[in-house]
Amino acid sequence: MLELQNVSAGYGHGPVVQGVSLTVAKGETVALLGPNGAGKSTLLNALSGTLVQRGGAMRLDGADLARMPSHQIVEHGLVQVPEGRHVFAPMSVADNLRLGSVSLVRRDRHAVARQFDFVYHLFPRLAERRAQLAGTLSGGEQQMVAIGRALMAQPRLLLLDEPFLGLAPLVVEEIRSALKRLREGGLTMLLVEQKLDIALPFTERAYVMVKGQIALAEDSAVLARRDDLSQLYFKLAQQN
Repeated sequence: MLELQNVSAGYGHGPVVQGVSLTVAKGETVALLGPNGAGKSTLLNALSGTLVQRGGAMRLDGADLARMPSHQIVEHGLVQVPEGRHVFAPMSVADNLRLGSVSLVRRDRHAVARQFDFVYHLFPRLAERRAQLAGTLSGGEQQMVAIGRALMAQPRLLLLDEPFLGLAPLVVEEIRSALKRLREGGLTMLLVEQKLDIALPFTERAYVMVKGQIALAEDSAVLARRDDLSQLYFKLAQQN
């Protein structure tokens, strides 16, 4: 479904990501792991078209994402949930979600109401707080808004950038349960995460990024059984 070949990306002072190649098959949940500064978020931003400086081949079901602006990438079915949530604080929960449906309106206006129902069923708390200003929500609720906003575009591939960052354990479990339901429904997901104990049980395969490059690719279950898991990032950094 998703195929990257020799992708590079940066912010104007040299590439942060260099020579990255990976694949995500339809229906898979794949982890993109690595320490802070490894280039994980930069790679996701390149995929979603929010970086101008990017190169290499990025294809979604054969469509060349590298030649598309971000709004066309969303229309092709790739949608990102950014790190840090980035909700529109002065707007209501419902209006935040509605912003995510812009591309869906162009394709199928009648589907928007169904997608609202889908998101509210997935996150009942958002249904209860639909008229509340997003800036007054808890961190976990804002993350639900961010995920729900992405789902309003009816993505075929969902990019999740540190969706559990800074959240309480109970909220982590609530969001992970919602993502599990999405996975069981056939949604393809690429999950960026630092914490191996969160990412590996939830995913089928994993790529580990170090210093802007893929340092390791492995089945998540195999990776989880490594004796040196607690030192994995450090050891891979020494080898690169």
